[in-house]
Amino acid sequence: MRQLLLVALCISLIVPGVFAQSDRGTITGTVADQTNAVIPGAGVVATNTETGTKYETVSTETGNYTLAQLPAGVYQLSVELPGFKKYVRQGITVLVAQTLRLDVALAVGATTDEVTITADAPLLRTESGDVSHTVAAQRLDDLPILGIGGTLSGSAGIRNPYALVLLIPGSTWTPNSLVRMNGTPANTQSLRIEGQDASNSGTPGVPAQSQASVDAIQEVAIQTSNYAAEYGQVGGGVFNLTMRSGTNKFHGSVYDYFVNEAFNAGYPFTNDPKSNLRPRARRNDYGFTVGGPIQRDKMFFFGSFEQFRETTVNNNQYQTIPAAAYRNGDFRAAITPTSKVIGIDPLGRQMLEGMIYDPLTTRRAPDGRVFRDPFPNNIIPRDRFDPVAVKIQALFPGTNGPFANELTQNYINPYNTSRVTEVPSVKVDRLVGTKGKLSFFWQRTKTTNPNGNTIFGRSDGLPDPITEALGTFQNAPLYRLNYDHTLSPTMLLHLGAGYRSNYFFVPSVTTKGEITNYNAEKELGLRGGIENKFFPTMSGFLAGNGTVGMKGIGSEAGTN
Repeated sequence: MRQLLLVALCISLIVPGVFAQSDRGTITGTVADQTNAVIPGAGVVATNTETGTKYETVSTETGNYTLAQLPAGVYQLSVELPGFKKYVRQGITVLVAQTLRLDVALAVGATTDEVTITADAPLLRTESGDVSHTVAAQRLDDLPILGIGGTLSGSAGIRNPYALVLLIPGSTWTPNSLVRMNGTPANTQSLRIEGQDASNSGTPGVPAQSQASVDAIQEVAIQTSNYAAEYGQVGGGVFNLTMRSGTNKFHGSVYDYFVNEAFNAGYPFTNDPKSNLRPRARRNDYGFTVGGPIQRDKMFFFGSFEQFRETTVNNNQYQTIPAAAYRNGDFRAAITPTSKVIGIDPLGRQMLEGMIYDPLTTRRAPDGRVFRDPFPNNIIPRDRFDPVAVKIQALFPGTNGPFANELTQNYINPYNTSRVTEVPSVKVDRLVGTKGKLSFFWQRTKTTNPNGNTIFGRSDGLPDPITEALGTFQNAPLYRLNYDHTLSPTMLLHLGAGYRSNYFFVPSVTTKGEITNYNAEKELGLRGGIENKFFPTMSGFLAGNGTVGMKGIGSEAGTN
């Protein structure tokens, strides 16, 4: 399944009255003296304390100032005007999609004098009425909400950053299945990475198909109601992901989250180590991050790599295949002492469950009913076998295991399945002169499950070509390019371009994980209505009374 390719080009002019931006924050306020008289023409500078990047503006005739399009981070705000002491406020945290109001009171004095305030922005937000929550990526690591493996994080297995929904009041989240905010329709949320849409438009309930790596995220802002009109086409909340950037210092991390049965508790009330075995469970989610300066105060990078690996040994999956007598046409065992009478034929003979009737004896009774004679002793002569059916039957292995002599559950073949999901990403930021900033981000979410699984992948342990196994191959690259340029103290130019795609492929595969290439017409002589790329699907062979039949075989999913 291919999802719609998304190519977005956004050009916008930011004026003081427009504050909200999808992946940035804003500082606004009024500059006044100690008598509350507004002060126009004051120089206002916000400096990112980690990169040294400066964002400048001046107060208007009404004393108002606005610094829009600020990347999330910690800032220092300074205000200067001849005849007044320099105002400096440190430790201001700017969050995604939020507007901070910081009013400044300048004191009369020399500009060489400085008034320094160390305090974060006030918690009460008066500039917007939206309800939002901001979650830092570190908080996800600190709290026990990031599991690895299917039931804990979704089918991809890798840590799922959207587990943060569990921290939002009024929300419901089921990994790779359901996101619901405040009672809105399920899976109507919008997911944005670096300011542009990254929603899985094909299957919105499976955002992990295009997810970012947890350790590559700086913070996530979730707006649940009353958000601005610019966030259109959204029903159940706006998720804004800001990716981490490099700074003037080199930083990095290495990690491995793993699951091993040795750490699991055994069965209760048992002391015998032989009978207290733990079911095998082996998973790993490991990776690293590194970031720093390419050119100090000018150019920065941040890279991340995360990979999930899991191999499952399936050794308790019994299947039903034809018993030796059935393969020879002897179906006497299909009629048991408990077989039900399902009718009386025109000759007065009982019709029992498990009886096999000869199609060559079809005829019409005087009362108009059509009937057939059963094969003598419920045995089909070998010269009546269909040659295509003989070839298909020869593809089945022999019965085995503890129930090899039974009619059902008489075959078992332990096999391995594996899943690998990885999310590499790179972000580069470049300051262009004193008024421009260029930012590039790339990531790729890729999942490979080449040999199926017991649920969605229909793996069964049967050999090629009759296995029903399906593989899963998914690849979702994402690109973001943003440029901001200060045209004047009251006007900012923002250009953004993005590309996203999601290639999701579930083909028929062999037991070795290779895409099938089977010609049923050539190998079996089977013609009509089939595409000669896979073994055709055959199902509906299991009897309700458990005495006859076989499991379904073959798979005809897309194979390109």
